Amino acid sequence: MSKRVLAVLLVIAACATAPVRAQQAAAPFDGDLQRLSEILGALHYLRGICGSNEGAKWRNQMQALIDAETPTGDRRTRMIAGFNRGYNGFQQTYRTCTPAAMVAIRRYIDEGSKISRDLTARYAN
Repeated sequence: MSKRVLAVLLVIAACATAPVRAQQAAAPFDGDLQRLSEILGALHYLRGICGSNEGAKWRNQMQALIDAETPTGDRRTRMIAGFNRGYNGFQQTYRTCTPAAMVAIRRYIDEGSKISRDLTARYAN
């Protein structure tokens, strides 16, 4: 799983090296960042109820993504809303760790890793 976390960190680093955009125009990768935000929110909740003892790891990853991308206004709001949507969606469904929650965790880690790899491959300098 450390390779997957590394992939998330790579996309954060790639976003940090991207040039700052003059206006709040949508970036071509905004849809991917929205999905990654939702995944991080879901993982923040699910890993917590499944006893991973990671604390705020996934929330911190989200904060690092926001800091690297430095969105303002509507873009920032959409990223935060995506994180909250991912968190709240599972909070309403799961109160304890179940086998289905563990499957969801694995799938979200896989999907987040794929998004991170794809973004890094397409947009990293």
